[in-house]
Amino acid sequence: MTDEAHQPLRKPRRPAADPPVVLVTGASSGIGAATAARLGTAGWQLLLSGTDRARLDAVAARTGGRAVPEDLAKPDGPQRLAEAALTAAGRVDALVASAGLGWRGPFAETPTDTLDRMIEVNLAAPLRLVRLLLPGMLERRRGRIVLLGSMAGQVGVRDEAAYSATKAGLAMFAESLWYELRGTGVGVRIVLPGAVETPFFARRGTPYQRERPRPVTPELVADAVFSTLTTACDRPFVPRWLGLPARIHGVAPGAFRWMAARFG
Repeated sequence: MTDEAHQPLRKPRRPAADPPVVLVTGASSGIGAATAARLGTAGWQLLLSGTDRARLDAVAARTGGRAVPEDLAKPDGPQRLAEAALTAAGRVDALVASAGLGWRGPFAETPTDTLDRMIEVNLAAPLRLVRLLLPGMLERRRGRIVLLGSMAGQVGVRDEAAYSATKAGLAMFAESLWYELRGTGVGVRIVLPGAVETPFFARRGTPYQRERPRPVTPELVADAVFSTLTTACDRPFVPRWLGLPARIHGVAPGAFRWMAARFG
């Protein structure tokens, strides 16, 4: 008999678990691109959506993700995106809804098409995507839904009434769905940044002009997104100190309005 016959039997190796699949919207730039980079480094399987195909392809090449371009301003965009994502990967374990549009100016002067696009991209599209992807998560009894809110949706911002309204609606959707999904294995998270150094302000047509809060980097927001995907953190403010004015607004809105009017 050969020496091999006296060797102890080795347990067969278990196949490595498939990496989780995440769909990131708004991934062609800003927070979405930074989130793709953060998750790609951590080994997640990336499905990246956006409207700028050249930028999206570049982000996909850098992060090892797969580009799934779609225009979420169109009412049937979320349906097409969900179908494309499921066709590409077979499942979606996490959704990071970071696509967003803004506009600054008196509400009475808001262009109708701009208003419609903000409502579609900022509010309707995330709800539609969650509606389409949630049943699969519930069936598997695991998943994460991460919505990119805004400090503007917590306290309101002058000359950004429509944008603030869409983000406030998203926050209440997250809150209500959190209660609904307790105990299902599917977690709901909302990330609440202040101003962020992204192309958002250039695209809305007016630069960021306030002295405070100062804009943070998209990488800092991406770190918060990663935390919500991997820990029990479900409502982070970025930067964290913004949670204080949000709490003041909640318990003493009159005092908050006085301070906002006095200090801007």
